[in-house]
Order: sequence, then C-alpha cells, then structure tokens
Amino acid sequence: MQISGSLFPFTLFLAFILISGASSAHNKNDFLECLNLQFQKSNSESDSIYTPQNASYSSVLQSSIQNLRSASNSRQRPLAIITPEHESQIQAAIYCSKKYGIQLNVRSGGHDYEGLSYTSHTPFCIVDMRNLRSISIDTEKNTAWVQTGATLGELYYTIAEKSKTLAFTAGVCPTVGVGGHFSGGGYGMMSRKHGFAADHIIDAKLIDANGQIHDRESMGEDLFWAIRGGGGTSFGIVVSFKVKLIVIPATVTVFNVTRTLDQNATQIVYRWQYVADKIDENLLIRLFLRSINSSNGKRTIGASFTSLYLGPVDDLLPIMQEKFPELGLVKEDCTEMPWIESILFFAGYQSESLDVLLDRTPVLATYFKGKSDYVKQPIPVNGLKGIWKFLNEEDANRAEFEFSPYGGIIDDISESEIPFPHRSGNIFMIHYVVSWSEKENADSQRHINWIRRLYSFMARYVSKSPREAYFNYRDLDIGMNKIEGNTSYKQASVWGFKYFKNNFRRLVHIKNKVDPTNFFRNEQSIPPVSLW
Repeated sequence: MQISGSLFPFTLFLAFILISGASSAHNKNDFLECLNLQFQKSNSESDSIYTPQNASYSSVLQSSIQNLRSASNSRQRPLAIITPEHESQIQAAIYCSKKYGIQLNVRSGGHDYEGLSYTSHTPFCIVDMRNLRSISIDTEKNTAWVQTGATLGELYYTIAEKSKTLAFTAGVCPTVGVGGHFSGGGYGMMSRKHGFAADHIIDAKLIDANGQIHDRESMGEDLFWAIRGGGGTSFGIVVSFKVKLIVIPATVTVFNVTRTLDQNATQIVYRWQYVADKIDENLLIRLFLRSINSSNGKRTIGASFTSLYLGPVDDLLPIMQEKFPELGLVKEDCTEMPWIESILFFAGYQSESLDVLLDRTPVLATYFKGKSDYVKQPIPVNGLKGIWKFLNEEDANRAEFEFSPYGGIIDDISESEIPFPHRSGNIFMIHYVVSWSEKENADSQRHINWIRRLYSFMARYVSKSPREAYFNYRDLDIGMNKIEGNTSYKQASVWGFKYFKNNFRRLVHIKNKVDPTNFFRNEQSIPPVSLW
C-alpha cells in the first residue's frame, strides 16, 4: 500500500504516541512493582503505599491540601502516595523513582500555595511525611529534634508540655508542616526578636539522591547551609531538623485592634510604616487590611493591628504611647497570657483547649491565589488609597493584605548567613491573597486577574531590581520551568543572579555536587524557590 506524503508524518507521529504511551505505562507498572519489592526487602508493610486502586487513595491525597485551586488544575494524579513510617521506605521511593524516571514530590503539611508538593505535569509519586512526626525536647540544652512530618501546632504543644518558658520562633498557623516551613525561612510573631525558624536549625538528618542518610557532619557545611532557607527538597529529603529553642517570659501580651476609615485608618496605617520595623524588638505589630461591611451596612476598609509583646502589659503600654500613640491602644485592648495561649489567639482558637493544636486537618480548605512583596520605602497616602480601591472591587472579606514587619534582629543577620536573602533594608513584607468558594470556582479567572492587576499596580511601591518574593508564598506567575526537559543553568541563572545575588553561585555549586543528575527538581525556577 502506498502512503501519501501528507499521511506519512502523521502515521509516524501516531506510532510514536502509541509506543510512548505503552512505554510510559510500562514504566509506571514497573515503578509500582519496584516499590513493593523494595518494601519487602526492608521488611516494610506495603500498606504505606496508596495507589488509585486503593479505597483510601483520594482521602489521603486530599487530607492536607489547603488550596483546592491547585488540586483542581492538576493534569496528573500521583501514581502512588507513600506514607513512610521509617527511613528505609523513603530510600525505597528514591531508588524506584530514580530507576524508572518518576518524579518524586515531598509533602510535609499541605499549605502549598501552588500545590507543587502534590501536583505535577509529569508522572510522579508523593512521599507524604505525615507519619514521621516525632518530637524530642531537651530542656537542659534547650534543643529539639523535630521530624519534618510534624506540624507547627504539634511542635508548640510538645514544647509547652515540657516548659512554660521555652518556645520556638515560627509561623502562626498550627497545621503548617515543619518540613516546608523551616526550609523556606519560617517567619512568625517573634521574628523581630528571634529571627526566622531557619536561623535556629543546628543539625538535620537528610537522605540524598543516592539514598544515603546524612547528619550535619557527614553532609558537610555547604549542604547544611543550603537546606536552611534554600529549599530542602532541592537537595534531598530532610527527615528531621534539630533546632535551638528560645527562652521567653512566663507572660506575654497580645492585642488585636481594628480601625476603619472613619476612625482615621489611612493615617494610622501610613504612620505604622514608620514605626513597625523600628519599635522595641520585643514587640511585633502585624497589620491586616480588608474591605468589610461597617455597622451602618456600608463598605469600608478595616485595618487590624495584631500584636505580640514579649512581656507584661504594663511594659507594653509606655512603648506604644511613646512610639505609636496614633493607634490609641489602651490597657483594655490587651490580654496577658502564657506564650502557648498566644498561639491559640493568633490562630483564632481563643475558646479552645490546647489539644486543638494536635489537629492536623486544615481549618478551611478553599480556593485562593496568593502573592508577596517586600517594601523598602513607606507607601504614600495616595498609594494606600489606591489599595483601598482594589480591596473594594472584591466582595467584603474576600481579599486581604497582610503587612508583616521586619527590623530588629532580622537586620543584624547577614543575608549570606543562610540562603534566606531578605534581611536589612526591608520595612515589611506584603502577603496578598484572594479566595473564593467551590461554587464560584468557574469564575476563578476573574479573581486571579484581579490579584494580577493589583500586583502590577503595587510594582511602584515595592522592592525593585530585583522585585523580591517570599519562598513560602510561592507564585508561579513569576516564572516556571519548561514542562519538557530540565531547566538549564543558563535559564535558572536569569533568576538566580537577580535574586540570590552572592548566594547563587554557592547554591549552584552545592546542587551540582550533591545531585549531579538533577533527581531532586522543582517545577519553579524562581527565587527563593529552587532553581532546578
């Protein structure tokens, strides 16, 4: 039979697709067989492996997902979800993934803005660290070993069980996983006094691309440096971190005060920018901005000043009266409590028992899009008024700005101390977020377009050359690796030299040394997210 010239390329293409599809299916089956075999060799139970044929597969996949938008947009479902209970099972996952070319994603919590830990464009499996969450506290040395499957709530609860005057500096949401949070920096309500979570990591246990287990001594100082703010899963799978705990007063003071436009919110927010990074380092005043419905039913802007002071209220009030009298804080606005109860306060659990910190289920999974910025010069009043207009475009309480102040000890630590680059010179970090419900998800593009227009508007007021972003608020709008093939050094360096500055060459050198075959790779090549 004669094949026409126009049909011949199509026939070859169809044959290629069929062969490729068969080969892909073959690799998937071989990968799953490999997993079962490796688990048997290590005397592991295969019930730690969930495939789409398992009845529990979907519930395990969805159990810790915070952003439903990412999950709904995923083109692939994981071939398997592995929930290891010991290190040999992680080693098995690495061995089989590497052998059959299956991407391996690691998930510790699920507060993953773009779902990179549980979605992919290529065949992949998930190593879900939920069962590796032991926490060991040494109150004599003020240290803790924390497995990366633990949540912040579990860590805080365990510390409080052992001591009333020990704590750890990290985020406010109890269901955030330790693994991603620590390796990406880890900002929290004590950061102006005690820095970031990554600043307090003093040892770690990591499994490399060859399945070898290392501690700080055996991995070497270069690799240990890289995983504290450079993204742990770029270089291996971190099983646990050893951290230095901090000593805190027995009593701390919290407040949450809201001012509206009728209560001079614009001028108070403007003034906050001149105070927040310079006030007493024991005091951190976070600012939340939303469009809300006022008591008369009209829309207004609500500016909520949420604060932690490491000390009693009688010490806090003179500081506020001298440095920030515009807020009009009075004693009745404040509450004294132990530090562990402040965790409940900031998480919105004021009437709950401490046991709620052990609940790993996200309070409310929703659809959302987030972004971030750093501010080095105060935003003028006209800029704030522009923000009010944007907030009023969305329904009440749907969109939010969060201003998180820097300064204090953050300014004193060199940006080369660890890979986390955001140090001196920043007044505050901005977190933007807009959310919507499942029934509104068909109209999701309208909300995404809104936050993109907002981000473009804010360019004039935030850091430039480069415009910076926070690792843990991942944003694929900024950049993404090509789906086909690995991102080259040349492609990644476009971002790396801009954002990592002097740290970039060191990170590239470490990556090439510990993972020359680029087994641990990420779909985003923007800083401070992994470049590979």
